[in-house]
Amino acid sequence: MGVRVYATVKVMGVAPDPSLHHKLYLFLRSYRDWTQYIIDQIWSYNRIPSMKNLHDRFYMLLRSRGFRAHHCHKIERRAKEIVKSVKKNRSRKPVLRKLTARIDYEDYRLDLKSKTLKIAVLDNEWVIVKLKWYSYINKYLNSDWNLKEILVSFRNNNIWVYLVFEKQVVFRKPRTLMGVDINFDNITYTILDRNGKLVTMGTIPFKGLRKALHYKKLAEKLQKRYPRNWRFVKWVRMVRARLRRARNILKDTSHYIAKKIVEIANEHNSVIVLEDLENIKKNNKSKMFNWRMHLWAYRRVQEYIYYKALIRNMLTVFIDPKYSSKKSPIGGRLIFINYKYVKLPNGFIVTRDIVASWNLALKYLRMKGSMWSVWSPDSPLREGMKTRHKRGKPVQTIPKITIVSKR
Repeated sequence: MGVRVYATVKVMGVAPDPSLHHKLYLFLRSYRDWTQYIIDQIWSYNRIPSMKNLHDRFYMLLRSRGFRAHHCHKIERRAKEIVKSVKKNRSRKPVLRKLTARIDYEDYRLDLKSKTLKIAVLDNEWVIVKLKWYSYINKYLNSDWNLKEILVSFRNNNIWVYLVFEKQVVFRKPRTLMGVDINFDNITYTILDRNGKLVTMGTIPFKGLRKALHYKKLAEKLQKRYPRNWRFVKWVRMVRARLRRARNILKDTSHYIAKKIVEIANEHNSVIVLEDLENIKKNNKSKMFNWRMHLWAYRRVQEYIYYKALIRNMLTVFIDPKYSSKKSPIGGRLIFINYKYVKLPNGFIVTRDIVASWNLALKYLRMKGSMWSVWSPDSPLREGMKTRHKRGKPVQTIPKITIVSKR
């Protein structure tokens, strides 16, 4: 059973000739304006028309404005998608501002030797864009990834190109399962075999959050001290700049943590079991916890683990973590030494994080029984387990991966 996965790579483009730069700008502006025109026309309808109706009404009009056939199809589809999404959320009529166009594979030519991209614009003219290439992009070109459509964007007088790659992923048959507990300052994992026996466990430190929280507290304290003119105080500006850098460190650390977890899971050929933390902010009432929650990157780490595992043909599931740190994974009763450490019935002292990751793995094992090792996304869902991505995207549909920096 296969799953289609998309990866988006962002690169900067430069038009060697100013006239080509201007032609591309005019094309993107026309693309946006005519998409907005169709949105305005659809908005007045009682029901959203089909693609056939949109094609019959707007195709010849768009062709007369210099668009190619595939341009027309992309504009019509994009307008319909926007209106459908906005009306579903019961929002006001959308107004497009960004200069972005979807380009079908028939309307561009990518030359890998010269690293140039030819894009079809209005009136069947072609614009050449030189790409700022990165070595990590080659792994998508020299493997089983297929280049599909591209997105071309114009921001701050710069050209940005998004290359969309597609891959067919077939989940491997796992031998073990890994429970992962995500905390403020570490990531704890426990790996079990199919009989529930312990294989290994470990903790990976997570220091980015604590540094970001320190600068956030310091910045807010200084802003309260200078409520009116804090923007003109050099020390406050320096602290806020350090807070921005700390957030970037937090993002890089999340990538590093996710990469380590997936490498360990890949070594043991594991199913990765994560916590379902969708309602953690609603259920939390602690002021101290809310302070940390603002910068806690648990969802980001989960998403990074999810897609890094997916491109390695590994399965990730989400389990309800209720009482996972309060029950003994080996039976009997836990003895709580303090908030962090507990004593198992066999006398060993471990952290609650290890107990939580251990119980997550056991919970998934009990749900699947003896058939967990041959489970696929098409199998019936069991109570307490989710196979959905954290933002509502089911595993069995088309998950989308965005890679915008060198990793």
